[in-house]
Amino acid sequence: MKELLAQVNTELAGLNIVDKLEYLARKYKGKIVFSTSFGWEDQVVAHLIFANKIPIKVFTLETGRLFPETYYVWNRTQEIYKQPIYAYFPKSELLQDMVTAKGPNSFYESVENRKECCYIRKIEPLKRALEGNELWITGIRAEQSVNREDMHDLEWDEDNQLIKFHPLFHWTLAEVKQYIKDNNIVYNTLHDKGFPSIGCAPCTRAVREGEDFRAGRWWWEDQSKKECGLHAS
Repeated sequence: MKELLAQVNTELAGLNIVDKLEYLARKYKGKIVFSTSFGWEDQVVAHLIFANKIPIKVFTLETGRLFPETYYVWNRTQEIYKQPIYAYFPKSELLQDMVTAKGPNSFYESVENRKECCYIRKIEPLKRALEGNELWITGIRAEQSVNREDMHDLEWDEDNQLIKFHPLFHWTLAEVKQYIKDNNIVYNTLHDKGFPSIGCAPCTRAVREGEDFRAGRWWWEDQSKKECGLHAS
């Protein structure tokens, strides 16, 4: 896969971000997707795709536990660009069995329970969303998490057997926010209330001054365990 990544890297060299997305959309026609959770970065990437009419399928994971503000951004984004955002839900039988056996908030009780909930609500639906595709676009940036420091803007996802491309990988948060302002892009107002990273409502709180970027996610757990598995290397 190193040869494949090197080839694609060479083909993308010198292109701007829109040209990169357009090139990949042509190269992987019908087998390229972008996953959004409607945060700052994802809204920038969605704008780049929708505003430039790039034929890349956009999807989201509807966990059933999202913030009202997230649903608002989802709805407004579809209204503005008049493009579909495909929703992938948890399998009802898996969700029913978990909640029946352990209750609706079992994720607070142990890391294992939380990972089970993440798997049912996010990981399994993600695998369905990625099935049959060859390239997955994300809104990941290098500075977002200690666990992502060794990642690159273009990499091979062994677990899902496809290439991942992070077009904003080298952007700073300041650059993301400025782009949103300059292009009048709708964004989640929770970001203005101390929520730099927004996931499911029961598992996300505001970040206090001086805390890590993702301190508000699964705040009751040890820092080293704070990935849900969506972007496991």
